[in-house]
Amino acid sequence: MSRPQRAPRRKAENTNIEAKLQKKLERLKKKLNIGHELRVVWLPTPSSKLSGEVKDHVIYIYEPDENKAIETLRHEYIDYLVSQAIEPYKTAANAFIKLLNETAYKKKEEVVDALLKLL
Repeated sequence: MSRPQRAPRRKAENTNIEAKLQKKLERLKKKLNIGHELRVVWLPTPSSKLSGEVKDHVIYIYEPDENKAIETLRHEYIDYLVSQAIEPYKTAANAFIKLLNETAYKKKEEVVDALLKLL
């Protein structure tokens, strides 16, 4: 007598968890009416150092455990929204820092040139 295979069950289980994550994301988007461009992909990876991440409007969830995967989805969704809100300030701050660095470099070079003339 042959032993029943577990792979099809696991595949159905995986599909079920991904469907739950997709429904949860849709509820979050509907409730907050923001982040409609996002979608979720569940890639259970037990050895991953990350629980999840957002790349190109896709929330990747690496947690194999269903409950942890749902918590990770919530975290990544909120993190994405906050990051989007602060992005203009981060861009402006980085441009300002770049300008300050260029100005400081030019002044340093002027001082070096002046000191070289004294020698």
